[in-house]
Amino acid sequence: MKVAGAWLVQAQPVLRLLGDGGYQALVVGGCVRNTLMGVPVTDVDISTNARPEQVMALAEAGGLRAVPTGLPHGTVTLVHDGQGYEVTTFRRDVETHGRHATIAFSENIADDAARRDFTINALYADLDGAVIDPLGGQADVAARRVRFVGDARARIAEDYLRILRFFRFHAQYGDPFGGVDAEALAACAEGAHGLDTLSAERIGAEMRRLLAAPDPAPAVAAMAQTGVLARVLPGADAAALARLVHLEDRVAPESSRRLLALGGDPARLRLTRREADALAKGRAALGAVATPSELGYRLGAELARNVILARAALLEAALPEGWDAAVRRGADAQFPLRARDLPHLNGPALGAALKALEERWIASDFRLSREELLA
Repeated sequence: MKVAGAWLVQAQPVLRLLGDGGYQALVVGGCVRNTLMGVPVTDVDISTNARPEQVMALAEAGGLRAVPTGLPHGTVTLVHDGQGYEVTTFRRDVETHGRHATIAFSENIADDAARRDFTINALYADLDGAVIDPLGGQADVAARRVRFVGDARARIAEDYLRILRFFRFHAQYGDPFGGVDAEALAACAEGAHGLDTLSAERIGAEMRRLLAAPDPAPAVAAMAQTGVLARVLPGADAAALARLVHLEDRVAPESSRRLLALGGDPARLRLTRREADALAKGRAALGAVATPSELGYRLGAELARNVILARAALLEAALPEGWDAAVRRGADAQFPLRARDLPHLNGPALGAALKALEERWIASDFRLSREELLA
């Protein structure tokens, strides 16, 4: 089996630099996995048996810029033609303790593969694109099956974030009709308590990526079954998510919209102030009696669309006829009156009059003109 693509051609000078220096140089992980799955490649990582100091010496001799981005972990970033490539020495775990493990450098690709999280991420390819598969990851890629490397419980105990990564990878790469790996599911349920030890930043980042997958509903349903969802989003209900995804046929996936449909307490996600404000406004609007155009005016087009889609999913209802055009019309509408149009009023009376006129204008579906309002 071979992989090919522009990304491999662009990485070849770096691979050749290491190979000509007498070392093994392989692309690894997502670039190989995504190519085999027909998914766009976003990052190209390189694995080698050269030590970091040897990588830097070769780069200096070859005229490439070397950035010591993670020397204690064996990583040097080599820059070629404006593109950075993380080059990491083969490693084996000596001791694992959450996010950062104590590692030792290795000459053996099997050691490097064994410390990775999923078999589909333990795929390598050489300069010519020939795939090296120490753990049978190609079969899992073909079946779109996400499996932990080795013992699932051991992999999770090394870093409990791998529970969320498992569900995120299933959402992104798994077969939605093939079910979830039973051993992995049991290990995630057993280790769910470990999620309490993770920072909100790490949980939030992983959940955003999971919810932005094309269809996260099967993965989130599995999270609910194992108790994982309740750990990271207490009070959430996964039932509406599949309906929401079905309604999203003409809009791009968006994590904030899916979060709106899930409900629950987002405290463990560490939302930004902007995200939290939008979520609060969206939740308040879910129960409001308002037309799509009014929601567009009050919330803006993006949030109004999210509210309408989430509300339809939660209520198991059809989307209103012409809802998207109505949202755009409301978002583009501008109230035609200003304070100077009511010179005979001031203070609270002026504010109350403007508010009453604005409500009248909204009720007219933004059709009343300035003159009609003043009359």
